[in-house]
This record gives sequence, structure tokens and C-alpha cells, in this order.
Amino acid sequence: MKKLALLVLLALELAVGGCGSSNTSSTTTNTSTSGNWEALLTGGIGEASKLNFTTGFTVTNSGPLNITSFGFFNQGACFANGINGSTESGSATLVTSSTDAVTGTLTFTVTSVTPAGNTLALTGNLTGTSSGTTTTTGTLSGGVVSGTWTLTGGQGDPSCTGSGTFVMCQGSDTCTVT
Repeated sequence: MKKLALLVLLALELAVGGCGSSNTSSTTTNTSTSGNWEALLTGGIGEASKLNFTTGFTVTNSGPLNITSFGFFNQGACFANGINGSTESGSATLVTSSTDAVTGTLTFTVTSVTPAGNTLALTGNLTGTSSGTTTTTGTLSGGVVSGTWTLTGGQGDPSCTGSGTFVMCQGSDTCTVT
């Protein structure tokens, strides 16, 4: 009986000793993106149809965008171009599969300073490819975000309201609108 109890205690010690530690490696691939993106918006009328822009930002895996540049193609009544014309913010989630396919979401918001009170909000789904492995952070390539946008406020110009769809592409040469 003592031998059986000793064997049971030994088996229990081995089972408990194996808890809390793991030798399995992570299978998560980290992906980051940086550089310029071009957003082409469709829909809206009047001033709300003049919202195409370029932006630069960085993000790794998920979290807020570190926005490094921003500018509208056409300066309109809804937003003034320039350093004090608007404030920008956003966030992204990049999920990388075992085949290096990247999916996720992106939100991007532009709030006008001059004229005050107009807000452009974009929400979309992101796709692309990662060059990463489970031990290195990969770089997103061929990134495309498609989704919807809304413009609210109408401060100073009632045509500064509207909605539509957009496509945002990593690098201007990767994006076409048909």
C-alpha cells in the first residue's frame, strides 16, 4: 500500500510540476505598417465630395495610429489644408494568419479646426500581406482598406454633411477605383 501511495504522490508531483511552464513557441506573427496611404472617397455632394486625402502613419498589430502626415487633395469649405486646418486620429487592428494574409479593421477621424466642428469619420476592413515570421515583425504590403465614411457638422457650409464609401491604399500605385 505504501508503494502505491508513493507512486500516486510521485505521479501527482510530476503533473503539478508541469503546470505553469510551457516550452511551446508563439505562433503569432507581428505585422507593422508605415508610410503613405491614399484615401479615395465616393459619394457626398458639393463640398462633401472633395474629401480625398493622403496620410502617413505607423502601427504594429493593433492600437492607435501614429499619424506622421496628412493633407487633402482639394482644399474645400469643410476643412482648411495646412498644419492648423484639422486634427487626425485613428486606430487599426492587424491580424496575421499562418499564410501571411493580414486582415483587420481601421478607423480614421479628421476633425476640422478651421472651420470648427466638421468631423470626417472612416471605418473599414483592412487586407494585405505580411513578410513576418513568428520570430520577426513583418511589414504589411499591398494594404487596402475599404469601408464607409460620414461627414457631420456642416459648420459654415450646409453641404459639409454626407456619407459614402471609400478605399484607402498603401502607396498610391496599389489602388484603383472602378
